[in-house]
Amino acid sequence: MNRFFDMDSPIMRFLNRVADLVWLNILAIICCIPVVTAGASLTALHYVALRMTRNEEGYITKDFFKSFKENFAQATVIWLVILVLATGLGADFYIMAFSSVEMGPVIQVLVFAAAFLLLFGGIYVFPFQARFANTIRNTVKNAYITSVMNFPKTMLILIMYGVFLAAYSLFFLYLVPLILFCGLSLPVFLACTFYTSIFKKLEEQISQSV
Repeated sequence: MNRFFDMDSPIMRFLNRVADLVWLNILAIICCIPVVTAGASLTALHYVALRMTRNEEGYITKDFFKSFKENFAQATVIWLVILVLATGLGADFYIMAFSSVEMGPVIQVLVFAAAFLLLFGGIYVFPFQARFANTIRNTVKNAYITSVMNFPKTMLILIMYGVFLAAYSLFFLYLVPLILFCGLSLPVFLACTFYTSIFKKLEEQISQSV
């Protein structure tokens, strides 16, 4: 029984990790509510989750707001650009699905291609913003290059996010507690296991080139 309550036991480490993810999710949701601050919130979420996957986490709240403050300006610009592009693409998909206006096959292909490009760069841009100090232009460029260079992992991350999103949409009423407790933090934490291995290789390449 004493072994069960040992803080270093697998069960207690698991419970501590769950508690950290729940609190991290609450912080991220609260800071996403104003919408305009969602970029900084997502960056801070990835910052803490990346530290957790590297076993470097300290104080969840302190680390979250440290990243939130330091990356607020750049993350907000990136987020607003993504939001505008996503809104425009969403309108295009709505027209294709429900409007009487017909789009030519070439335009439809271009819309789908633009959506995939936005997804490919979008899933890497906030982790890059969280992990590396850089200009907005270089952060976005590196996000796209990395997404292509690590295509298999990129697809796995997209599929994983798609599964979570589909589950949330189809079973929303049943999954409300899960969404509130770890709806953001859990998929991001899982994705960060991929980001960590990718970033480790990039950091090794950077250190060797210096």
